[in-house]
Amino acid sequence: MKKKLGKKLYNIGEAFMHLLRAFNTIRYLSKAKKKNIVSQQFQERLMLAVTEVNGCAMCSYAHTKMALDAGLSSEEISQLLEGSSQENTPKDELNAILFASYYAECRAKVEKSIWLKIVKEYGEEKALGILAAIRIITIGNVYGIVLGSFISRFKKDKSKRDSRTNIFYELIMLITVIPFTIITLILSFILRLFKVKFI
Repeated sequence: MKKKLGKKLYNIGEAFMHLLRAFNTIRYLSKAKKKNIVSQQFQERLMLAVTEVNGCAMCSYAHTKMALDAGLSSEEISQLLEGSSQENTPKDELNAILFASYYAECRAKVEKSIWLKIVKEYGEEKALGILAAIRIITIGNVYGIVLGSFISRFKKDKSKRDSRTNIFYELIMLITVIPFTIITLILSFILRLFKVKFI
């Protein structure tokens, strides 16, 4: 996996918002998978595309295994993790994969016109499933980088430590994840109760 050393890590406020977005849209991925409009292979392609941008070694390892189990070839996985997915990606999924990369690159600050193009191409239900998969892996990346680097501090092999992080950042992120999770779960429930779409 190529290292994304220039990509700035997410701050605490961004982590909170990514948790809120993920919890508020996770149900859309569940619905899309039940209706078979987002396959496991498609989900893994989306997740690998986001992980490539964010440079999370822990997520790359985990989702490489999941992608292989889902039936993706090692060649396609390598291409997704190098940011060159066009050769082996199914044509009908390509724009969603590019959108996943764009979402990660712009740190979730998606232009409305681009989101509307995704909705037009895939339909609202599938587009929301795509968005949910992207948001779930984004939060996985946010905390995967932190956790992977923190664990590596206690091992002899330091190669898994992300050079963008430090012990203070890791501790703050790990300490806040539990209260943030509780708060964002409650907020997501309230938003759902009042039928507010947090897109």
